[in-house]
Amino acid sequence: MAAETGAIASWMRAPRRLDPDRVAEELPGLYRAARAWTGSREEAEDLVQETCARVLAKPRLLYGLDERGYLLRAMRNTLVSQRRAASRRPATVPLDDAPLRGPPDAEPAAAAERDEVFAAIAELPDEFREALVAVDVVGLSYGEAARSLQLPEGTLTSRLFRARDRLARRLGGED
Repeated sequence: MAAETGAIASWMRAPRRLDPDRVAEELPGLYRAARAWTGSREEAEDLVQETCARVLAKPRLLYGLDERGYLLRAMRNTLVSQRRAASRRPATVPLDDAPLRGPPDAEPAAAAERDEVFAAIAELPDEFREALVAVDVVGLSYGEAARSLQLPEGTLTSRLFRARDRLARRLGGED
């Protein structure tokens, strides 16, 4: 009951303006989330750039969310809009996508493992991928992730369990 009262109180707070300086601080987390959602470094960079351009184009008010939660939801909505628009366009022939790369000083084995994890995350169904990215990649708490994805916390927990289970099976060699 106390958790519900706290959630209600956070929604009832007076709205505040989105701080552009906090947007810059959240870029690494947004990039990690975008990379997990898209599975491609280039698409992730484009998604983060498009999201920031849309969000910073005009003043935004936050109602009970912090900047990270708001930006994550805005980025997810941008991705959905982009994919919806792309589905209406004629299909193009995909190019061979280079494997995901980490920092140049990363060990090859660690880079290969990271690439495999991001590829496995990209294969998850949307609802599972969104929950996993919000909590495990971006680092949101369960409550923050549930609010940013507009889900009950129990639903988020269930989806997160299923996403982790599928990811563990996929990376463990099971199918």
